[in-house]
Amino acid sequence: MDYSKTLNLPQTEFPMRANLPEREPQMLSYWSDENIYQKRVVRNTGKAKFILHDGPPYANGNIHIGTALNKILKDIIVKYKSLQGFEAPYVPGWDTHGLPIEHAAIKILGLNRHELNPLDLRRECKQYALKCLDMQREDFKRLGVSGDWENPYVTLYPEYEAKQIKVFGEMAKQGYIYKGLKSVYWCTSCETALAEAEIEYAEKKSHSIYVKFPVIDDKGNLPVGVNSEQVYTVIWTTTPWTMPANVAICVNPELEYVWVEAGQEIYLLAAGLADSVMKAAKIESYTILAKLKGADLEGMVFAHPFLERESPIVLGDHVTLEQGTGCVHTAPGHGQEDFEVGMKYGLPIINPVDHAGRFTAEGGVFEGLLVHDANVPVIKLLAERGMLLGNGTVKHQYAHCWRCKSPIIYRATEQWFASVDGFRDAALKAIEQVQWVPEWGEERIRNMVRDRQDWCISRQRVWGLPIPIFYCTKCNEHIINDDTISAVSELFKAEGSDAWWAKSAAEILPAGFTCPHCNHDEFRKETDIMDVWFDSGSSHAAVLETNPALKWPADLYLEGSDQHRGWFQSSLLTSVATRGRAPYNAVLTHGFVVDGEGRKMSKSVGNTIYPQDVIKQYGADILRLWVASADYKADIRISNDILKQMAEVYRKIRNTFRYILGNLADFNPETDRVEYSSLLEIDRWALLRLEQVRERVTHAYEEYEFHTLYHTVHNFCAVDLSSIYLDILKDRLYTAKPDSVERRAAQTTMYEILDTLVRLVSPVLTFSAEEVWQYMPKVAGMPESIQLADWPVAHEDYLDKQLEEKWNKLLDIRGELTKALEQARRTKVIGHSLDAAITVYAANEMYDQLTALGEELATMLIVSKASIIQGVDQAPGSAYRSADLPLAVVVTPANGDKCERCWIYSDTIGADAQHSTLCHRCASVLQS
Repeated sequence: MDYSKTLNLPQTEFPMRANLPEREPQMLSYWSDENIYQKRVVRNTGKAKFILHDGPPYANGNIHIGTALNKILKDIIVKYKSLQGFEAPYVPGWDTHGLPIEHAAIKILGLNRHELNPLDLRRECKQYALKCLDMQREDFKRLGVSGDWENPYVTLYPEYEAKQIKVFGEMAKQGYIYKGLKSVYWCTSCETALAEAEIEYAEKKSHSIYVKFPVIDDKGNLPVGVNSEQVYTVIWTTTPWTMPANVAICVNPELEYVWVEAGQEIYLLAAGLADSVMKAAKIESYTILAKLKGADLEGMVFAHPFLERESPIVLGDHVTLEQGTGCVHTAPGHGQEDFEVGMKYGLPIINPVDHAGRFTAEGGVFEGLLVHDANVPVIKLLAERGMLLGNGTVKHQYAHCWRCKSPIIYRATEQWFASVDGFRDAALKAIEQVQWVPEWGEERIRNMVRDRQDWCISRQRVWGLPIPIFYCTKCNEHIINDDTISAVSELFKAEGSDAWWAKSAAEILPAGFTCPHCNHDEFRKETDIMDVWFDSGSSHAAVLETNPALKWPADLYLEGSDQHRGWFQSSLLTSVATRGRAPYNAVLTHGFVVDGEGRKMSKSVGNTIYPQDVIKQYGADILRLWVASADYKADIRISNDILKQMAEVYRKIRNTFRYILGNLADFNPETDRVEYSSLLEIDRWALLRLEQVRERVTHAYEEYEFHTLYHTVHNFCAVDLSSIYLDILKDRLYTAKPDSVERRAAQTTMYEILDTLVRLVSPVLTFSAEEVWQYMPKVAGMPESIQLADWPVAHEDYLDKQLEEKWNKLLDIRGELTKALEQARRTKVIGHSLDAAITVYAANEMYDQLTALGEELATMLIVSKASIIQGVDQAPGSAYRSADLPLAVVVTPANGDKCERCWIYSDTIGADAQHSTLCHRCASVLQS
């Protein structure tokens, strides 16, 4: 007789091989066909809401690994909250205006943007943005991210634009919008002003020059007996091209300055920098003639080194001893601090550079040159005039445009600004009312808001939302009021913002509208568009307030840590300015994705990993498991080796599910359950551990500590289940009578583990959890999809402290006894553990604990026989002795014959004539 056929071996159609790349798309189709997301939202309608407001990714190209990380994190949170019973809709969004899209459209059209009709260019931009949106939408869906994908919010949609105009109008009404001349970040490649959030710093090699300015009026500050003919102050700059705009020299009133004599010339320098300047100028011998305070230098006048212009000395606290000469070249047209000093002293604002970065006629001999091409000609001219004291190069961190990556310049132009000063204190107070995860995010954004300048919100481009301001053609005053904002908002809602370019001012404004300043009735429109950060920063109003499924403020914003200066901040500013508080209750930030060695990903380095490739090779669930495994508060590492590790962890988790499913093939949870009181002690221990895991995992989700839940689940599957409980359980599951109480007790416990564990991991392993759910034995009322299930309920009755303490000790002992068995296996005393008989020598409490187990000790060790002898000193010298516990062990081959059915060695083999090769236990099972 083939006794293997009498065993209760695992049976399941749940596949051993995950084959996620092929199986996951089938699951996506199932969710879509059955409207699972919609059912999920309807199921919790009317309950407490949890709104995670999606920060809109930029609609330009395919998603990258960082975008995938972000979207998966959001999906994990939203799915968890939904399982917890919250009404948690997820409305994805896209940011669709701005320079990258405009550049792409111009490239597609193959024309000069200045020659294009704005409406033609905008039409191409829109088509490109929506095409990229569709690509990204499919990428996000493939990640397993659930949401209202057919009804996203998009910043180019008319209803969104109309609401954004209202936000702008409200800020203007509050007096926070103004036009002013300031020195702003300017990208000569993109030909537009930039905001702080659009600047990134990178290393740049620049010229480093020391320039002499001859004295004109020393104001009595020269040392006695010094002839003023060879007297100079010296400035240092890394931007020689700004020299034509110089109008002053700035010193710090608190610093000490010196007159330095070197050869026939005398220089005015900061005392703390004199040595370094002389070294840079290759001057070995010099003398300090006199010292004086910076404040005493104010009003001295020097001559521009090559222009017929005076450069007076002015005072400024921004002058330091970090580098340079302590006498700062001041060009208000090309620097923020220079501009502020210039306004204070009434200096001329000279900006001889046009929007493309070329010198105008005001640049004199440099007219027509690009600014960076003018550096060498300026240096040559200074050398010809004898005004170049030193010349070299320096590598330093320099501001670059984050879109085109070109170095920026400062350029004084008239721009539209949002006056952050007008509501800075309110914004700082609002920051204190928000929960920041991690906590350091609060200080980061507080410092940024505290120190930031007014927000430059105008851009000199076409693809964006126009600044809704009109100018009177007679008095040239700008006009923005309730009537104009209402007219523009209603027009955009009906026709979209293209109408600004398609219609005249008269066609947009209400009939009979006249200038409130001079009663004139003809107007022109503003040609600038809004900063795209104003677009996305208005989403709290345009989305949360207009979509009835959502609410304002949001419960959570979640983006990368760079958004403290981006979306988190622009949203905060527009919200505080118009609504008096932050648009979010909590903000969670994650780090950037780097390679396995912590390096930034780069195509040139060849270390870039694309989510599409990972999905093609491993499946999206492996990517999702990677997201959960990482402590995202710092930078997150990814590599092929890390992904292989994730695949191995996934395999262990999947095999745990498969093994449990296989052993529940004949289990009906509605009729075969065993009461908790009838479970074996080891079953109750397994449920105790399950409840501890449920508590720990739930807390991890609540605190957004996903790496904690990853390690908790992995450890539970690999150690508590695979290495302990399920391993010990095999004999009971396979050999006991199928419907025996002890086997049903094991199945009852396994079913509860399965039902709880699949829910715990479902926000992360969204595809695999659904697959497990479809194969599970069902009870009445179980929903069709795991996404429609409830979070596992608490079972405090499982938390038996005495049971936990007892089994902690027993498992420590088991660990030591297992070491003895391993040693016996290595020395060929036994093969399989069931070949063994084990004798344990123990004393006192440990002896009592082991004796109390009786025959269960052999079951727990998976050996054929276990004996306990009192007294460790009774063990023979050859016994295995534990280094950590007071016990000794002797392992010998088991006596008796091997049961053909259960493989346990027994003296009862042959006692049953009908089943002569079986032990008494197995023969009894078959007879019954």
